[in-house]
Amino acid sequence: MSPQKTNELAGQKIIISGGGIGGASGALALALRGADVTLYERHYEFREVGAGLQIGPHGVKMLEKWGLKEKVVAGGFLPERMQFRDGVTSEPILTMNFDEEFIERYGAEYLVIHRSDLLNLLVEAAKEAGANLVNGTMVTGADDHGDGVTVHLADFDTEKPYDDVECDMLIGFDGTHSIFRKLIVEDDPVPSAYVAYRGTSKIAEEPDPEVANLKDVRGHIGPRCHFIQYPLRGGELLNQVAVFQSPRYLDALTNGTEVPEDWGNNEEFKNAFGHTHDNVKGRLKNMWLDTWWQMADREPIKNWVASDRIIVMGDAAHPPLQYLASGAVMAMEDSECLALFASEAAAKGELNWPEVLREVSAERAPRCERIQTTGRFWGELWHVDGISRLIRNELFREAERTGWFIYADWLWDYDASRREYLNDPSKGQLPEEIREWEYNLHKIARQRDEGKSANELTI
Repeated sequence: MSPQKTNELAGQKIIISGGGIGGASGALALALRGADVTLYERHYEFREVGAGLQIGPHGVKMLEKWGLKEKVVAGGFLPERMQFRDGVTSEPILTMNFDEEFIERYGAEYLVIHRSDLLNLLVEAAKEAGANLVNGTMVTGADDHGDGVTVHLADFDTEKPYDDVECDMLIGFDGTHSIFRKLIVEDDPVPSAYVAYRGTSKIAEEPDPEVANLKDVRGHIGPRCHFIQYPLRGGELLNQVAVFQSPRYLDALTNGTEVPEDWGNNEEFKNAFGHTHDNVKGRLKNMWLDTWWQMADREPIKNWVASDRIIVMGDAAHPPLQYLASGAVMAMEDSECLALFASEAAAKGELNWPEVLREVSAERAPRCERIQTTGRFWGELWHVDGISRLIRNELFREAERTGWFIYADWLWDYDASRREYLNDPSKGQLPEEIREWEYNLHKIARQRDEGKSANELTI
């Protein structure tokens, strides 16, 4: 079903830097409101690194609004449930059913899809909506001159400058190493000490009947590692992700020594899962060994507006750790929020880009800060050991017995049109019960600053 295209933003020239899922979503959402959108992607093809991607109902609702739900469901997979298992015993500790009650509560299903499949659908839909998508061209900078933006371009291969182009507004969807984020804050990525290995295989070739018939998102969690499995492409592929804490990174951090560039390498991978159940250890042969992902995020920022007519979004604004499976959906939410707020203002004859960008930032920044911070907390909860692991397991069982919706409502029951974070920015904070929690890497850095030796650190 095709979405109805409107014209509230007709005559508005918008440039997007970056052609990932966020940039393509932005091009689509704005083009559907009639904007003149040009997206520049430095690579010569649109591509996503990795394999599987989880999209909660907060993302599926937007895909439905953009006319893509039928296509993503056909190309992806609708899992029946999400199940957390103890990494050592493999016993189930929390099962979250994606049943009719779930769909009724959140307004959509839970979806998994291959990253490249989703990007391709977004790119094609953006083109059909009238957006101009240009490959092989880098956005190297921009000058805001009050009534518009001059954008500087260059060839990706040769870095030879192209002629400047003009626009009314520029979005930096240019990733975690964004050049436009630097106009707001000078900061560096924050490595998590965890590294991810990925791999896919054909489900039809699986010798294990339990895996061959898998219809869930299944996660074995802790200690110091986790292992995720779920089907892709209508059940044809099995996606698997193995994540573990790098001892070499942690040693360098606690001792104050230089971190080796290849932390999380194959040697560490081979030794990282010896304490886990055979349901995990027996699957590791399927992981790709030539590439691994050193997982990092950045500190949340409270303002995304680089200038009156330049804003950063997606990973440029809020690169998260992956534990809440919301990185791509946050970028999609950003896109829909901007297109919605701008089109509503234009419909009233009150489109003022500086005001719209500030309003979008005020709505989205607290929302994404909570996702980033909760993601850090959630990841540490997955990876605990000793008595903490046993307590965690019992807490998960209790959530299944008494109802887990209350823990997920803030994440999955979201609609930018409600402007709920604009109306109450405190929603961006952690729940009061865990507000005193301190991220482990922050704790280590603080203790080192206080003069404690490696042996005295609380990790």
